[in-house]
Amino acid sequence: MDKQEKQKIFNKLKGQIESQKNLKREEFLSFIVRTLKNSVPHYDWVGLYFADGDRQLILDVYEGEPTIHTKIKFGEGICGQAAISKRTFLVPDVNKETNYLSCSIKVKSEIVVPILKDEIFIGELDIDSHALNAFDELDRAFMEEICRMVAEKLDC
Repeated sequence: MDKQEKQKIFNKLKGQIESQKNLKREEFLSFIVRTLKNSVPHYDWVGLYFADGDRQLILDVYEGEPTIHTKIKFGEGICGQAAISKRTFLVPDVNKETNYLSCSIKVKSEIVVPILKDEIFIGELDIDSHALNAFDELDRAFMEEICRMVAEKLDC
């Protein structure tokens, strides 16, 4: 898919997600992960993790194959690094990462985007792809916008 086509899909999805902000928390979050997984061909696993009081990420909702990583300590793996640094991680090849927590041998690349509320880390959006180098700056900008929508919706 070329950049123009991708941007068109992302613009459409932003509108769809924005229009569902009146849903209850769990319905809204489920709508997001389901919509992303089913609408973007290279998004093979989509999940939302949220921080608990013990500096740990807890998997809330997801679409894709089951994972054993339902709890991840801050600092552990790419997700844990994003939690500590509060920055987006775009990983073109997970096999080149020494701190990667493997969920499936099919996963080749990953993007993890923090969700911040008043500059405080509250969670993150994690997306895996079965293709190498699947994510680019368009994905990053789109995911960061989705995370802002999530932060606005949540009362923390």
